[in-house]
Amino acid sequence: MAARASTTRPVGSVTRGTTNPNRLRRMDRWIAATHGAALRRAPSPVAVDLGYGAAPWTAVELLARLRTVAPRARVVGVEIEPARVAAAKPYEREGLVFRHGGFEIPVPERPALIRAANVLRQYEEGEVAGVWARLCARLAPATDDVPGGGLLVEGTCDEIGRRHVWVALGPEGPRTVTFAARLGSLDRPSDLAERLPKALIHRNVPGEPVHAFLRDFDRAWAAAAPYASYGARQRWIRAVHDLTGDWPVVDGPTRWRQGEVTVGWGALAPL
Repeated sequence: MAARASTTRPVGSVTRGTTNPNRLRRMDRWIAATHGAALRRAPSPVAVDLGYGAAPWTAVELLARLRTVAPRARVVGVEIEPARVAAAKPYEREGLVFRHGGFEIPVPERPALIRAANVLRQYEEGEVAGVWARLCARLAPATDDVPGGGLLVEGTCDEIGRRHVWVALGPEGPRTVTFAARLGSLDRPSDLAERLPKALIHRNVPGEPVHAFLRDFDRAWAAAAPYASYGARQRWIRAVHDLTGDWPVVDGPTRWRQGEVTVGWGALAPL
């Protein structure tokens, strides 16, 4: 794949570059399950791993996971730090390349997927909307074959991928928020608050929707305590089921069993 020629400076700032193998497995699993069909139908199923960090593991893993559901998928790892791109070059293979760039997304195609994990943590909350708009404008548009168009997945996880929260956005803007965890690592659902993406992490205060959601989730978790004897998974499923009465949960038990719950963005968006 030829890189789009550019004489402009990449847009964005160098991140810490922290990365670990298998760190983004929960996000990748969700993408494969919810966006795999769109990637299969896309005429150019290009996925961008934006800000993959000091080592290329997440991009290598993304290609392997996407190809289980979309065999034609290709991954472009994009990093703003040239030394990181040079270090990743030996890992290139059929379907996987690495490019120097930033939020401008230096690929000729409109990507079917952009994954930006742990990239915006160092930015100010007021910068998030502009970054989202720039990235969403680069997504593949909606078509008859892919009615939703491309997908941007932006979020945060801990260093070994036990706790994750991400926002999914289409060309039109934010759609959903997903909370995902290794359930054995949680004392209560609000433990995930520390992994809220930048757009929400400073909004976990009384009066804001995301605070109310986590409060209600903790209450549902406490009420589901009798199910703990069957395991943390059954307790989570019951707690999420109880949440559906008051919150627009958009997924079902198949995803809940994975330690996930996805809620419509409009219900959690900052006031």
